[in-house]
Amino acid sequence: MSREGKVGRNAAAGPGRVGPTWARSGAAYLSRNAMARRTRSSRAWHFVLSGVRREADSRALALATGARGWGYDSDGQHSDSDSEPEFSTLSPSIPSAIPVTGESYCNCENQSEAPYCSSLHALHRVKDCQCGEEDEYFDWVWDDLNKSTATLLTCDNRKVNFHMEYSCGTAAIRGNKELADGQHFWEIKMTSPVYGTDMMVGIGTSDVNLDKYRHTFCSLLGKDEDSWGLSYTGLLHHKGDKTNFSSRFGQGSIIGVHLDTWHGTLTFFKNRKCIGVAATKLQNKKFYPMVCSTAAKSSMKVIRSCASCTSLQYLCCYRLRQLLPDYVDTLEVLPLPPGLKQVLHNKLGWVLSMNYSTSKPSSSSSGSDSDSSCGSDAEACQRKRCRRT
Repeated sequence: MSREGKVGRNAAAGPGRVGPTWARSGAAYLSRNAMARRTRSSRAWHFVLSGVRREADSRALALATGARGWGYDSDGQHSDSDSEPEFSTLSPSIPSAIPVTGESYCNCENQSEAPYCSSLHALHRVKDCQCGEEDEYFDWVWDDLNKSTATLLTCDNRKVNFHMEYSCGTAAIRGNKELADGQHFWEIKMTSPVYGTDMMVGIGTSDVNLDKYRHTFCSLLGKDEDSWGLSYTGLLHHKGDKTNFSSRFGQGSIIGVHLDTWHGTLTFFKNRKCIGVAATKLQNKKFYPMVCSTAAKSSMKVIRSCASCTSLQYLCCYRLRQLLPDYVDTLEVLPLPPGLKQVLHNKLGWVLSMNYSTSKPSSSSSGSDSDSSCGSDAEACQRKRCRRT
């Protein structure tokens, strides 16, 4: 049909009516226009979600076949999306885009378990919980000169904020003091939602390159022989190997670390209960406290950092704590003069309040059943060293 015939046919449809040809062309135009108006972000979220689904499928396949790998490339192929994926459960030791809840040290409203919110940023507007933050003196804080570019320090350099706008890799930071001979204990509080490829607490030597993986999503601490890292998934990392170590930790969790350079042991605590001894034979090495994160707008805070020499006074306080583990503070039940109690509280209060009874992971955890008691391992090591002296 000629163009004139088509026009005549559509005109014959009468006023207020559209002919078939114009109707089809108009519908096609509206469809193209609607697709053009689709926002760039909606397509981006679709891409992210499809990537999460593919990675979830690959992890499930790896776990089902007993593969050693975790289904994602440790060199940075895991997405740090803060969107909600379309699967409900994952193995406890697998990274997740959904923040970990229900693992807080306290029961504050902003730390309690809540339904997942698609906007993680709303959780940051809640006032920070102050539970467990009784210390006023700190042996060390975060080092503003030795950190990744994607970090920001606040609260007198005790709080580190990672990836302030968005995340494109892994950021890390270390303490401003080398942990020399003696006893070192510190606690890190998770002050933001905990999610993503990894958020870790651990130690490392000065040889660890904190900015090496700034464009790669990975578990930085424990990728080499110079560092050890405990992941929020419960995995312990060292030399690139992963070991099931504990249950997960999330927002509000307090992770304690005890580095005993005299006995050469590294011990982790979760919510002030011992998890287990992570490493031994660490004598004659120089370490720094370290943390790292791949999650956008995540943060951690030092709420305790103590140090003391390995003396007879320390060993006596350590043993007293093992004999009286059921009290919040051993000094409360000891028949000592008030002045001596105050001296011990100021110098070794952290030793007399530590809980060395092993915290058993829940049934849903991937924690290893072979983890030995913190107290028994450290006590045996101490007896051995005492006999030598």
